[in-house]
Amino acid sequence: MKYRIYPLDRIAITVMVVLTILIGLIIMGGDHSVPIVRDFSWQEKQVGMEDTAFILSFNRTMDWPKVEENLTLTPELPGKLSWSGRRLAYTLTEPMPYGTEFKVQLSQVEEVGLSPNVQPKVMQPFSGTFRSRDRAYVYIGVNGEESGRLILQNLTQDQKTILTPADLVVTEFKPYPYGDRILFAATAKRLVSEGEFNPKLYTVTTGLQTNPPDLNNSSQKPPGEIEEVLDNQRYQILKFDLAADGSRIVVQRALKEGAGLGQVSLWQLPIGKSIQLLEKVEGGNFLIAPDSRSLVIAQGQGLAILPLEGSENDQPLEFLPKFGMVLSFARDGSAATMLKFNPDFTKSLFLVTTQGQQNELLKTTGSILRATFDPKKQLLYCLLTQVSSGEEYVEIPYLATIDLATQKETRLLNLPNQRDTTMALAPDGSALLFDQAIEASPDNPEIAQTNQGGSVTTSNLWILPLDSSNQQPYSVGSGIDPQWLP
Repeated sequence: MKYRIYPLDRIAITVMVVLTILIGLIIMGGDHSVPIVRDFSWQEKQVGMEDTAFILSFNRTMDWPKVEENLTLTPELPGKLSWSGRRLAYTLTEPMPYGTEFKVQLSQVEEVGLSPNVQPKVMQPFSGTFRSRDRAYVYIGVNGEESGRLILQNLTQDQKTILTPADLVVTEFKPYPYGDRILFAATAKRLVSEGEFNPKLYTVTTGLQTNPPDLNNSSQKPPGEIEEVLDNQRYQILKFDLAADGSRIVVQRALKEGAGLGQVSLWQLPIGKSIQLLEKVEGGNFLIAPDSRSLVIAQGQGLAILPLEGSENDQPLEFLPKFGMVLSFARDGSAATMLKFNPDFTKSLFLVTTQGQQNELLKTTGSILRATFDPKKQLLYCLLTQVSSGEEYVEIPYLATIDLATQKETRLLNLPNQRDTTMALAPDGSALLFDQAIEASPDNPEIAQTNQGGSVTTSNLWILPLDSSNQQPYSVGSGIDPQWLP
């Protein structure tokens, strides 16, 4: 039987023969490709303090000790290397300075030799770039058209932006974890002028490009876009906190009408869901824990840690009977600062760890207003007061550090006799930001208010550098309640 070969078959056979010859030539000639970096996880990105390591992925297994010798970061950013397979991880060992552009370079490194008879190939030179977030902070304005409005000051870009409209008076705010949005409480200006503070909750975009893992892509939006989060129709909003990962808000509210008039309750508002009452939860001062799934709240003669997920919110995960208030948490949740009110009317600052250690760091007759962990968890930056020795009881504020290893207190700066001061530590630990409010006289109230409820005539903002030998504060304008963006 004769088989007929069709033209299409001839073409297919010819292609197969040609490909076979080419494959054979490649095999006999060896592998001519060179090692390259296939992926750099931070390429062209803007990163922040939550970003602690970048990854370089190669197409070959490299001579890792040589990679360690030849990898350079400009400017220098201390870190340590580890590798697995064809991936290299560079983990930072020091806080990343904000407002800086970095270049990563690698060259003159060979792949791991597969055979003594095969010369290892030198990689193609690699160069990548990334930058840290801009140095920026937000505050409430106090003068002129800025009064009662949220103001963004970008130090890296030397740019100031008014974020909220003139018809809203902001009383409290908290930045979202990537700095792309801000959650704030505000009352209509016309109500404030009538002496009524009845805020709603809103968010506003900052316009900063921070690459958040956010489905709303809020970092791609221009600054000043307002969205209402929670109304004030039935309840008055008293206090709120935002989870560290931005996943939920906890709100303390008081009923405005009906049989339970004035009754205070706690609610949570998970992202994308309706507001939920926290059943049988009563107490005072509270903060959401760093895990974003539990709440630390003052209850009775101590602090209770309550779950925010599941139905058993009334069953504490833990109860700390001797503490009256939680001041702050370490970023990784491994420790917290807590306040104890002593029977002799003094106050004690404690370091409480997740391992159950409770160390008294400070005991004072004055007040402990703020305590913030530095990025490396070696120091606490504190806003404290000292009682004057005169006949009149006066508390004089000052800024200090406490070494967590030695418990040594070091005074940084004495402040004028103005107790209502707020303090914020830059996310990279480079500076302290604080205000000095000047309260208005009772017969001349202004719109802006301090945390203690006093009306403000004006308020000065100051920055105290911490990363230089010349630690002298300098003025950066007027405002109250300044907070660095993460």
